[in-house]
Amino acid sequence: MEDQASWRERRREASVEQAAALERRKAAESAQARELLTDFVRELQDRGVAPEALRAQVIGSGTSYRTGISGWYLRKNRSVGVDTDANFYILGTTASLAARVTGVKVLASDPPLVVGQGGRDGESIKLTDLLDMRRAELFE
Repeated sequence: MEDQASWRERRREASVEQAAALERRKAAESAQARELLTDFVRELQDRGVAPEALRAQVIGSGTSYRTGISGWYLRKNRSVGVDTDANFYILGTTASLAARVTGVKVLASDPPLVVGQGGRDGESIKLTDLLDMRRAELFE
């Protein structure tokens, strides 16, 4: 009985440590991604690329709503963006009658090093590659 209790306690401690290690890794990746976005935004501002009003796309339709956020889209499908302070946004929302009038509130997300990870095949891309593609579209 005591062996079983100590085994359970060791498993619980190992689970807690695994979760803490995962959180540390995510925080380090987000810090690295935030630095990439900060450099990207600074470059856009230095080159005089004006920010635009970002809109949240209604998933599965052609409708979009105002967000009150000014920045740049990172993907051609306008599903993610970055604001003038280098905050990362996932710009998807659900349909809402009220949002047609008032817009939607979109909260900044921790930026990932791989955008779209866990999505459908072909939808994930390294943030560095995505930013390089946007630079090529904007400056060439």
